[in-house]
Formats: sequence, C-alpha cells, structure tokens
Amino acid sequence: MIRVVIDTNVLVSALLSSQGPNAEVLDLVLAGKLQPCITEEVLSEYRGVLGRPKFHGIGQASIKALIDLLETVSARVRPTATLKISSDEPDNRIYECAAAAGARYIITGNRRHFEQPYGSIEVVNARELLDLLGNA
Repeated sequence: MIRVVIDTNVLVSALLSSQGPNAEVLDLVLAGKLQPCITEEVLSEYRGVLGRPKFHGIGQASIKALIDLLETVSARVRPTATLKISSDEPDNRIYECAAAAGARYIITGNRRHFEQPYGSIEVVNARELLDLLGNA
C-alpha cells in the first residue's frame, strides 16, 4: 500500500464530482491501494475547510462520511519536525505529515503552494498519480 497525504482541495473536488481523477483517488483509498496519512492538524484542516458555509451544498452527510472514512483508514502520525517549505503556512502541515509518515506522495490540486518536493516525497496532482500508478 502506498502512503500518501491528500491535500484538502482534492477532497473538496472529489466531493463536488464523483467522476474524475480526484474521485478516483478516493476509490483507490477504498480499494486499499492508497494509505492516506493524517496528523491532528491535517484532520483539523479537513474539518475546517469542509465545514465552511460555501460547502454546505455538498451535503453534511457526505462530508461526515468522508471524514469518518479518513479517520478510519488513515495512518495517524505525529510530526517530527516543523517545516517551512511552502509560502502558504497551513500547507507546511501537509509537508510535515508526509515527512512523519514516510509518505511517497502529496496529492494536491494546488501546485503553487507545493512548488518543491521534500526529500523523497513527490508532489503530484490526482491525474499524475493515476498515470504513475497505471490507472489512466
């Protein structure tokens, strides 16, 4: 199983459309091919962003089901270092989670805040990940 950290924007996109690469990432999680990794800070970001009024149209039941799924299947880790890689400070929590988890990939739809890899962790979008895994 490949360890990954999923940026919040990928989850939002997957909830907004059950088709497409972001939704396929969640399908791989459900199939046991990807192991999402979270920290308390990352989980808090998921809850905070998905709880914003602009996402109420998604449906609270769908949001709760996704959070429950991630809490159940994710590897919980604790950051071992404070990193300052991204210009967007909250995205440094994603880097910290990936480093602590030994994740292979950070999956994001926003490459502006993830301009550089960290160590052996690759930063990819959902389509790139699917191509790398041969799920195109």
